[in-house]
Amino acid sequence: MNDLRRNSPRRYFIDDDGRRVLIGLTFEETFEFERLDHLSDQHDAGHVLWDPSGRPASGPAQRWLELYSKHDRAWLQWMESARTARKKDLPILN
Repeated sequence: MNDLRRNSPRRYFIDDDGRRVLIGLTFEETFEFERLDHLSDQHDAGHVLWDPSGRPASGPAQRWLELYSKHDRAWLQWMESARTARKKDLPILN
């Protein structure tokens, strides 16, 4: 699942209803995550969702972190499954 420029794998897939969703999240969770992610982009100060100690500074920041963590765990599992599948398909060289 690489993009056209051969960069890192995409973290999205198409669900059963033909909608683009982040791996590990539902369509609704993907929509919520992207909305929360966009909020942090609207501030000039950078990561205003985080307090000086690096913890979520608000409820929305905490929810963003929950959704990101859920997605990231699923993505890492997907990557490991893909690696394992590739290893099984490789010929054994003696």
